[in-house]
Amino acid sequence: MTKGNDHSPIPGLLDEKEKELRNSFLLQVQNIPGGESIKKCIQCGTCTATCPVSYTMDITPREIIALFRAKEIDTILASRTIWICASCYSCTVRCPQGVKVTDIIYTLKRLALENEIFPQKFPVYALSNSFVWLVNRLGLSYEPGLIVSYYLKTNPFKLLGMFPMFIKLALKGRIGFFPKKIKKTKNLSKMLKEAEILENIIPMQQ
Repeated sequence: MTKGNDHSPIPGLLDEKEKELRNSFLLQVQNIPGGESIKKCIQCGTCTATCPVSYTMDITPREIIALFRAKEIDTILASRTIWICASCYSCTVRCPQGVKVTDIIYTLKRLALENEIFPQKFPVYALSNSFVWLVNRLGLSYEPGLIVSYYLKTNPFKLLGMFPMFIKLALKGRIGFFPKKIKKTKNLSKMLKEAEILENIIPMQQ
């Protein structure tokens, strides 16, 4: 949002991108049991102190809530934090206000994927996309395929360096050249698509 010829944002007002992201985030949070607890955060820092991987984060769990209140959701989505979360739920269990911190981080990660907002030089999202693609195609995870898909998206030259090890493992029968599929993969894909549709519909109905 701008005023006159001044291109700086007006304090307290949201630009269209931020407004869209916030609305999408709040709709998804409504689908989390107890998701409304996000309003109760008192910024005590218990979540950050409890988190076993907070030292590797560029934004701490406490700061996630603070940045959301400061209308900086795009900053959160572009951070490494939502991808580093170990999903141990320690922050959620120990939060004195009962804020569903882990589930909120999951929602932010899903929102980042939907809007293709990712941290620079931190390609965890590529691993996530590769895994989901394989599960939809095969009905299960196929590690060699996951590695190939991941490095093709991030660092193909590193993939070439792993080729000798792949051949050795394959010759010893430790890795299959061709992945196996589960029966009726089309049914699984259909179920996953229906689940995705329901995920988008339920928050809108609440």
